[in-house]
Amino acid sequence: MKNRNLSLVGVLIIFCFIIIYSNSEQVDDIKEINDWETIFNGEELGNNFKNTFKVNDGSLKVSYENYENFDDRFGHIFYTKSKFKNYHLSLEYKFSGEHLKGAPGWSIKNSGIMLHSQHPSTMLLDQDFPVSSEVQLLGGLGTGERSTANMCSPGIDVDINSEKAKYHCINSNSKTYHNDDWVRVEVIVKSNSIVHHIVENDTVISYSNLRVGGDKIPENYLSRLGEPLLDGFISLQSEGHPVEFRNIKIKKLNL
Repeated sequence: MKNRNLSLVGVLIIFCFIIIYSNSEQVDDIKEINDWETIFNGEELGNNFKNTFKVNDGSLKVSYENYENFDDRFGHIFYTKSKFKNYHLSLEYKFSGEHLKGAPGWSIKNSGIMLHSQHPSTMLLDQDFPVSSEVQLLGGLGTGERSTANMCSPGIDVDINSEKAKYHCINSNSKTYHNDDWVRVEVIVKSNSIVHHIVENDTVISYSNLRVGGDKIPENYLSRLGEPLLDGFISLQSEGHPVEFRNIKIKKLNL
């Protein structure tokens, strides 16, 4: 716990890192170190492995400057002060730098926002991703199309157009962002009934009926197959490519 406080203290310098609003009025400005938890594959809860998550010029940076090889150290930083059920989340993200040696090829310019996540304390030691709905954030590779704000479903099933999604990840209809510029993404979540992903003011994918399922279910969730995913925590990913997040805001929705 002491190591976590020392390594994450910089995160708290970002006064606007996450601000929670309700009915357009600020109700909570998150500044307490105990509100945050980091977890990495193969590491105990609370260890900010190799100081991966840090502050850089007013943004939260996922940095690999202390790594030599990725070695499957998938990581997440969770806001654990409270669960979220109905809300409007917005942020900006930007990729930069080089893909880390040893990270999987699919993780080039790849990160994500995990919605309705399980609490990090319930993740297994060798679990890469929390049970959650992922807003997959991608950058273009210079040529071809590569949408962003796609939907991925570690440990869950969802419906698209009233039918169960056939694949673990479903592409959105967003444009491709080849340049390493800031991209604005929003998510409107209404419990497990509907989720909308929005990129630069365009709704690019929607889905519904979130429930435990799929083919990436951890052992401690096998007894919960089919259980509705009504709420959960929010986390951001570390997958092997440097990325930054800024202007992260959450507005609670009273439904």
